[in-house]
Amino acid sequence: MNTIIKANLLQKRRWRIRKKVHGTAERPRLAVRFTGKHIYAQAVNDENGTTLVFLSSLDPELRKQKLAANIASAKTLGSAFAAKAKAAGLDAVVFDRSGAPYEGKVKTFADAAREGGLQF
Repeated sequence: MNTIIKANLLQKRRWRIRKKVHGTAERPRLAVRFTGKHIYAQAVNDENGTTLVFLSSLDPELRKQKLAANIASAKTLGSAFAAKAKAAGLDAVVFDRSGAPYEGKVKTFADAAREGGLQF
């Protein structure tokens, strides 16, 4: 019962954030999601409904590093995502934390992406 309630509260937080955060072609939405084992990040143009850049800890190059869903891996993936986004021509994004609090892994990922050259 408690897991259902927690899942509902998380979904409400996601919806509340998505009302305010909207990605465009100039500033796509950088959505980051942490599961129990992996990290997923993507830059989304919400006007067209297209994903511009996607990177996860399951990527073959990053999988060799044995990344988990922790702070050290968030820093590695954040800088790798920034490099991939810059290569795709993205300079500025809006950050979507997917209902997670802006602390710990999420903050580390965002700081690493900023250090990599993304503006948000």
